[in-house]
Amino acid sequence: MEENSMVDFKALEKELQAALAADEKYKRENAAKFRAVAQRVPSYEDFRGIVLASHLKPLERKDKMSGKRTAPWNCHATRRKTFQEDVAVEVSEEETPFQPGTSAEFYRDWRRRLRSGPERYQALLRLGGPTLGRLFQTDVGFGLLGELLATLANHMRPADRAAVLGILRGLAGTGRFSLNLSLLSPSELECCRALFEKLQAMGAPGAGAGQEALSGEQRGAEQEQDLLQELRELYQLR
Repeated sequence: MEENSMVDFKALEKELQAALAADEKYKRENAAKFRAVAQRVPSYEDFRGIVLASHLKPLERKDKMSGKRTAPWNCHATRRKTFQEDVAVEVSEEETPFQPGTSAEFYRDWRRRLRSGPERYQALLRLGGPTLGRLFQTDVGFGLLGELLATLANHMRPADRAAVLGILRGLAGTGRFSLNLSLLSPSELECCRALFEKLQAMGAPGAGAGQEALSGEQRGAEQEQDLLQELRELYQLR
């Protein structure tokens, strides 16, 4: 066989290691989130601190604080990257389409590959509400819901109104949605309100088309307006 037609097992192994690392990170942070809720932490900052420190492990009796250390106590705080981080960076640089099959893959690529707001917005449009609902049927990762809402609010266009409504509907059907919604920061809540205000304004007569086109699309516009009102209640916006 020609060289370019052979399977690159090394690249496949790296991609597998990156996916496993992302999945482990998701599970670890999800467990920390439940612990923080059970502890009834007083503020969002305390909650966030517990989740971000979920990778740390308590010292055992055999651990010594004196003497020469052969390994850093917090590998995530050092500049040197771990093997798993290096693998994730290499895989993210490959020119592959954004087609996550799991929530862990979405979270990994969202963080590492999609750096700009327009890139993230287009990725959400390509996936659509039903796919996002399937990916996050168990739960939306910690902090991710706010980022998704902010991306939609900052980059939505009138022509994408129906697609954005579908995305919001898909997210509203994910597991523990009410809990994730209650954990939005003040700035994320403001983005959510701004997004719904834009959706409302874009649905007004003459917002996206001439009066002659409204008569033929009136029925669809009314359905979108009903969906918007339903989503307002689901997102606890009165």
